[in-house]
Amino acid sequence: MKRIQRIVWGQARAKLALTGVAASVLAASAALVPSIGQAATITIATLNNPDIIELKKLSPAFEKANPDIKLNWVILEENVLRQRATTDITTNSGQFDVVTIGTYEAPQWGKRGWLSPMTGLPANYDLDDVVKTARDGLSYNGTLYALPFYVESSMTYYRKDLFQAAGLKMPDQPTYDQIKQFADKLTDKSKGQYGICLRGKAGWGENMAYVSTVVNTYGGEWFNEKWQAQIDSPEWHKAVTFYSDLLKNDGPPGASSNGFNENLTLMSSGKCAMWIDATVAAGMLYNKSQVADKIGFAAAPVAVAPKGSHWLWSWSLAIPKTSKQQDAAKKFAAWATSKEYIEMVGKDEGWASVPPGTRKSTYARPEYKQAVPFSDFVLQAIEFANPNDATLHKVPYTGVQFIGIPEFQSFGTVVGQSIAGVVAGQTSVDNALKAANAAADRAVKQAGYQK
Repeated sequence: MKRIQRIVWGQARAKLALTGVAASVLAASAALVPSIGQAATITIATLNNPDIIELKKLSPAFEKANPDIKLNWVILEENVLRQRATTDITTNSGQFDVVTIGTYEAPQWGKRGWLSPMTGLPANYDLDDVVKTARDGLSYNGTLYALPFYVESSMTYYRKDLFQAAGLKMPDQPTYDQIKQFADKLTDKSKGQYGICLRGKAGWGENMAYVSTVVNTYGGEWFNEKWQAQIDSPEWHKAVTFYSDLLKNDGPPGASSNGFNENLTLMSSGKCAMWIDATVAAGMLYNKSQVADKIGFAAAPVAVAPKGSHWLWSWSLAIPKTSKQQDAAKKFAAWATSKEYIEMVGKDEGWASVPPGTRKSTYARPEYKQAVPFSDFVLQAIEFANPNDATLHKVPYTGVQFIGIPEFQSFGTVVGQSIAGVVAGQTSVDNALKAANAAADRAVKQAGYQK
């Protein structure tokens, strides 16, 4: 009996030992190949505008075609996105696999080695189809560091019905003097109708994107050739006085809190007679607004000089070097900026809603031309915006509505806060520009630009 028990126990111990070995082997295998049977999750930092919301809406199609990739969306207000993306990239924290950045960040971050080059794209991506201005703006030393999701310049939107009723005619190329005359005549605050809506929210990419174009066309610049700040100059005083008076007299209440999204809502709901902002809004106004059949368009206004009166920007998808999911991230970025994706939006939302400004093939499509009467106008504005020659006088920097140096992100926002304070009635133009000039001068001096 004891002999039989010893045999049974011996068999049990052997079985347990084998089971332990098998478990060890399986554990080791899992450690060596963690991705087997697991989806790669890529985290996308992006902004809360309508085109991106549409991308998120359609993204299950990407996950279905790529079951080994899961998307995690972090959707942020524009100013917050810039702060979070910059912090992530400069601290190497690796929180994001895809970041939505623009023509300001891409060349600088690429130069510093913070982004993965957008090389090795699939053959059907057709990089040559991407508008050259967009590619150039997202490259450093001939290497592309981000793929453009959409590209924009700026233009003037106006209500054709209100203009007709008031006996006014919008020229193809309005001046700022004409814009003021139109706004004065079309403002009726008792009816909640405002002659103009403009960006007032503080931020280097919010109010300063627009204000910089006003300064450019009034003959001003941020710095002279010796990198001395020129903000406290007659040209800036004229431009900012014009802008702030226009918003105070003919703009909506609380204008200093309004950015792109807030003004898009106001224009779409019929509150604004005019709006000067990004060309990307055209599709949204023509396709999804209460006044879709009443919208007219013209070039961004000019004053003293035509240079720099309309901006150039591209919201684009880039991959930080710190991402641990490089291949999956690149696959998503290529899909979201592809011809295939544009086709999906056209079918889902209508051709007026496809991301504009990126591909020549979009502008060649009969469906797009028919749905988007402003398409040729927008493409021309994008192609003619020149970041290398945007001011009346020679300057040492590139950029239309921003300065292409790392320090601009910080002092540009400080200047934006000063000017938002003018619009809100908290400070005078003189005080705001004096403080802004000192901040900009101090920043470039500390960075060693001034010799």
